Amino acid sequence: MRTKQEIATRFAPREQLDSIQSFFLVGIGGAGMSGVARMLQNRGFTVRGTDSTPSDLILDLIESGIEVKIGHSGESIQRGDALVLTDAIPLDTSPEVARAMELGVPLFRRSQVLGWLLRDKKTIAVTGTHGKTTTTSMLALAMVAEGFDPTVVVGAEVPAWGTSIREGAGDYAVIEACEAYDSLHDFDPHTVVLTNLELDHVDFHETWENLRDSVTRFVNRAEHLVFNSADAGSVEIAGRVRCQGVGFEPSGSPVDESGAPLSLAQKGAHNRANALAALAGFSQAVGRESTDAGRQAIAGFGGAERRQQVIFEGQTPGGTGEITILDDYAHHPTEVTVALQAIREGWIATGKRQRLVVVFQPHLYTRTAPLISEFAASLDEADFVVLTDIYPAREAPIPGVSSVRIGEKLTKPSRYVPARYLLPREVAAWIQPGDVIVGMGAGNISEFAPGLAAELKRRERPTPKVLVAYAGSSPEREVSIHSGRAIFAGLKELRYDAQLVDLSQVALSSGDLSVLVGADRPDLVFLALHGPGDEDGTAQGLLEFFHIPYTGSGIQASAIAMDKEATKRVLSAAGVPVPQGVQVRRGDPLPDLPMPVVVKPNSQGSTVGLSFVHDAAELPAAIEKALAHDEACLVEEMVQGVEISVPVFGDRAMPPVEVVPKSGSYDFEMKYTPGATEEICPARLTPEQTQIAMDQAVRAHQALGCRGITRTDMIVTKDRIVALETNTLPGMTPTSLVPRSAKEAGMSFNDVVKWIVEDALSQH
Repeated sequence: MRTKQEIATRFAPREQLDSIQSFFLVGIGGAGMSGVARMLQNRGFTVRGTDSTPSDLILDLIESGIEVKIGHSGESIQRGDALVLTDAIPLDTSPEVARAMELGVPLFRRSQVLGWLLRDKKTIAVTGTHGKTTTTSMLALAMVAEGFDPTVVVGAEVPAWGTSIREGAGDYAVIEACEAYDSLHDFDPHTVVLTNLELDHVDFHETWENLRDSVTRFVNRAEHLVFNSADAGSVEIAGRVRCQGVGFEPSGSPVDESGAPLSLAQKGAHNRANALAALAGFSQAVGRESTDAGRQAIAGFGGAERRQQVIFEGQTPGGTGEITILDDYAHHPTEVTVALQAIREGWIATGKRQRLVVVFQPHLYTRTAPLISEFAASLDEADFVVLTDIYPAREAPIPGVSSVRIGEKLTKPSRYVPARYLLPREVAAWIQPGDVIVGMGAGNISEFAPGLAAELKRRERPTPKVLVAYAGSSPEREVSIHSGRAIFAGLKELRYDAQLVDLSQVALSSGDLSVLVGADRPDLVFLALHGPGDEDGTAQGLLEFFHIPYTGSGIQASAIAMDKEATKRVLSAAGVPVPQGVQVRRGDPLPDLPMPVVVKPNSQGSTVGLSFVHDAAELPAAIEKALAHDEACLVEEMVQGVEISVPVFGDRAMPPVEVVPKSGSYDFEMKYTPGATEEICPARLTPEQTQIAMDQAVRAHQALGCRGITRTDMIVTKDRIVALETNTLPGMTPTSLVPRSAKEAGMSFNDVVKWIVEDALSQH
């Protein structure tokens, strides 16, 4: 935004534009700037510009012959240009401004160029705190209907013209003159329509007196003033200016030539006041009353962009009822109040809808700070309020100024969603058939209403979209690739909308994780990852950050289960027997344990870095091997017996699988090489041993706080069953134990895949 110092010292005087033939516009793709670009082009000037992202407006400009570069850079600026900026462009960090200063290219505000382009017109300027855009649009439509063919400049797109600027051949111009940052002083008014005036834009004007004096200076340059006779600020201005002012009474209703009330397409008392202001402005500017042609044009005005703009109207997903989604620019308590009252009048009072939901983003810390109570009172006009964080523009946060403080003063049911990007999915979960939902505010909350409509459409997917996250960056990457491919094939056979993605590779290469955001994001991420950095809560944390449901256990359970020492403590406390042993770190003395022992990394997959030690002389090498994979390792008693693995599906234990490696040692090669291990299911246990093993597997699953499927590996001896570890993301390869156990229970591989998907969706 612009400061008084910048306006006074950084911009060239408007008169200097008389010698300019070439214009360079920064942010040329905006609605306002693109209109100025066309006006300049229509008058024969050379026009070029830049913008950050491509858009339909930019494509239209390029097709019309205007050169546009995507990406902000000063490379295309030339001596002889005029650099044109909106008030949103920061002067100290803009590369275009820096280049212009090097070349001696003068800077101009957009409002300066507009005022210069309109200098020969009889300008009707609509200004005030509220209602400018609608009043300007209504007045302009009346002028068009009455045959005056005006040039029109509005602060938002008007559907009747498909743009915010209309070029006309007549003598008149109808413009929206904003009091913010004193841009109104760049226009030469013939007639001023003052809709109302109260303190706003305090970051610039600071006090009422400063704002009042600024508007007074502007009106004193006009021949005519039309003001709101019921508004204290407008009345004060009228009493301080030289020109004769004519007041309009905003509490009445606009009428046709016969005196019958006009039915306005735009509902609400404030829009009736806007219509009356437009009619009064017309008669004062042209010297006569409007005919029915102009009055009907005003009555039929369907609203400008973001003024009760209907984004969606129709059935909720599943056809349970109808809803309406609106977008509205109201950002001051007074505007919020009248906008919500108008929406209630147009949708609730008529019986079309039953509940009014407002999703509000405060605009600017300086505006919010003195008006927290007023914002709460205005938002209470709705039935349900959703707040998100303040839109700061260029402002730094003010300590103690937060949307939370507004929420604390609300009396209506409310929610606070700090991250604006989460609003569509959060609100979609709360809306009810019969709701009218309005996104409201002056910042980027404009993205909410279309986002909510897209989110509702997303929920009509015939089948869930499942992203299979596989491969990863752990030593078990190759195993994960096999799991992921098998799961992906199963999902495709089950006719899910499936996608196979190596999130680790994407994140570390392009860094583009857009696959996890937006309305096209997956309904579920199927985690086919194994090992540390993937299975230990890391991947789960990433998905929690993106608010994406995923399969398997949560962050805490995943982290504990990957830490074998922590797992042993939890299972022992839950009454599940575990091997005796110690944890060893580099530099620790060798443990004095009876041989034989098992040495394994503390936080790796079950067979990575694993050694079976029968002689104490072999222990140092085994520890070194394990520590090559982890910062700590476990040296445990070698429990000798029957090795089994017991899957748990939710709260149900599946048949134990007996693992018999042909070499006698169940290491990485034996575990993952087809045919290297004999897997016997059900395991050759007594019925009593089978039940104990299954009970202990469920107890381990629950003690660790796991979800979905786990697999607990155990050793069965003559007198006990010892749990070695619990896997929170068991392998799903052709040689994996979970599918083998499930097959014994009557479930195919695809049945297991489907169970995991449905369980995860129900959990989330």
